[in-house]
Amino acid sequence: MNGSSVWPVEIRLSKDRRSLTVAFDDGSSHILSAELLRVTSPSAEVQGHTEAERKTVGGKRHVTILSVDPVGNYAIRIGFDDMHSTGIYSWAFLHDLGLNADRRFQDYLDDLAAKHLDRDKPGVR
Repeated sequence: MNGSSVWPVEIRLSKDRRSLTVAFDDGSSHILSAELLRVTSPSAEVQGHTEAERKTVGGKRHVTILSVDPVGNYAIRIGFDDMHSTGIYSWAFLHDLGLNADRRFQDYLDDLAAKHLDRDKPGVR
């Protein structure tokens, strides 16, 4: 089953609102931290319209999820306590993020270091 044809069978927000568990019909299940979801948001605000416009967002270690809302039958919109809520997370995006969470988080940490940003201090580059 490829990422474009997976379907979520469960989406569960943790009690502390710091992670989202997404289980898919291919049997995979992923616990995605609010921080990872926020800093990899598929929004134009974070991703830009080209790779050169992509932003690295610092200061999100303690971000929490305020809302998880359906978008049609293909995605969810996640609202965070820093008021970011423009990312639309497709099932394929969430599945891929879950499969590659460790690498994507390490890439984020590397970007923070390269841009002299911090997980605890707000900043964008």
